[in-house]
Amino acid sequence: MAIRLTHSVIPVSVKLGAPARVSARSSLPFSVGDWRGVSTFSGARPSLVSAKVKLRAESTEEDPVPIDDDDSTDQLVDEEIVHFEERDFSGTARVPVYVMLPLGVIDMNSQVVEPEELLDQLRTLKSVDVDGVMVDCWWGLVEAHTPQVYNWSGYKKLFQMIRELGLKIQVVMSFHECGGNVGDDVHIQLPEWVREIGQSNPDIYFTDRAGRRNTECLTWGIDKQRVLRGRTALEVYFDYMRSFRVEFDEFFEDKIIPEIEVGLGPCGELRYPSYPAQFGWRYPGIGEFQCYDKYLMKSLKEAAEVRGHSFWGRGPDNTETYNSTPHGTGFFRDGGDYDSYYGRFFLNWYSRVLIDHGDRVLAMANLAFEGTCIAAKLSGIHWWYKTASHAAELTAGFYNSSNRDGYGPIAAMFKKHDAALNFTCVELRTLDQHEDFPEALADPEGLVWQVLNAAWDASIPVASENALPCYDREGYNKILENAKPLTDPDGRHLSCFTYLRLNPTLMESQNFKEFERFVKRMHGEAVPDLGLAPGTQETKPE
Repeated sequence: MAIRLTHSVIPVSVKLGAPARVSARSSLPFSVGDWRGVSTFSGARPSLVSAKVKLRAESTEEDPVPIDDDDSTDQLVDEEIVHFEERDFSGTARVPVYVMLPLGVIDMNSQVVEPEELLDQLRTLKSVDVDGVMVDCWWGLVEAHTPQVYNWSGYKKLFQMIRELGLKIQVVMSFHECGGNVGDDVHIQLPEWVREIGQSNPDIYFTDRAGRRNTECLTWGIDKQRVLRGRTALEVYFDYMRSFRVEFDEFFEDKIIPEIEVGLGPCGELRYPSYPAQFGWRYPGIGEFQCYDKYLMKSLKEAAEVRGHSFWGRGPDNTETYNSTPHGTGFFRDGGDYDSYYGRFFLNWYSRVLIDHGDRVLAMANLAFEGTCIAAKLSGIHWWYKTASHAAELTAGFYNSSNRDGYGPIAAMFKKHDAALNFTCVELRTLDQHEDFPEALADPEGLVWQVLNAAWDASIPVASENALPCYDREGYNKILENAKPLTDPDGRHLSCFTYLRLNPTLMESQNFKEFERFVKRMHGEAVPDLGLAPGTQETKPE
């Protein structure tokens, strides 16, 4: 039985050592899955290479085909041509590649976890010319017990290990809780003294319409409120950042730390915690608005009074629940209240709170890290992108409905502070989303295109990272396509890419070979197996 996948291009012969199956899709939810034999690039015809692959037919009862398993022969049975496409990135701009270290690389006692094993892994990364690593500096570990008492000792040991290997360090100021999200394998809470305050004043946390408190990070409503032992949240963030800058001065002076990424919300991202798994959210639920703490509700009421409609000082009452669909709500359905006078007022206010928070914290970061590049992360909310309301983006704080650009104002705010924008989900393909979750009406490729262009139009650097684990060639090819767009007339490209994340699976032989190949192509180097299926051997052209 023959397997046929077709594309047209330049043939290169290879052989497979055994019967091959080429899967048409992945069973993993909204991920790229294993290599599927075909990678496509819109508009990428001029510099593509394909492979001509001979496959042995699979033997079936209906169509038996004898296969000689004697490796001493080169017999190939039932020849079929499989073409797949890969763009040649040799000679393109170098995009630095960083690798995120494990979330729990520093333990609760401020010690490096399994330092010898980590050192071996770092040496391996260095051997394939990885530029550096990304490290989360957890607020809950460093300022754990007492306000303004910081313990950086574990990070100092870690940074010294990294520096001795000649790797650079992207540092993340992580002001959020670790645990409860996709990919979290450790639990690091907010500082103990902050949680004590939260017990008597739970309004320091984001709150949903049912009154549930999300302890993952602090509400933006207390940015200017002196509720943290006499300090505002902004002052707490600034003091933490300034302490880090002073403590690690030598690493800044030696250019070991080229960039600081500043956490601005849950998962370190600039967004509301609108889709928390701890409250039962499941993909592709629309999520819920998170503005019901007393501080944000006061802000909303004041905005409504200024607008002249005090009765607008409330949250929408027809948005349903975390796992609803847009068309199942009165607010987000086509022609729904999201586009009414009240809806536009509320969404303007809600998104403005997000932008103002980013504006204030990035201003503090520039003061703390004067002379060092700063960055912040934006999440890729790609589900329900193909609906009019873009409901999941709205609840996350991105006012990006079909008749409004929600990312241009955010990019302008980043530009104000000369901050780079780090965006996720560059490895996801829209086709995969339609195959696995057709009801989600997702479009990650459309979202990536919109956000990257909004940032580039604002003349700010754009970095990126993968949203989900990626070990296969198709996922890497998608990242490369977004990192260095072929059809961009100005030759724009990502400023850097950060791989999520260092783990034993990445270090497995075949996975790491694919990763090494990816790094070379990100660096603009040639690879010898361009257009060849993973694990195949080149034969003489016929």
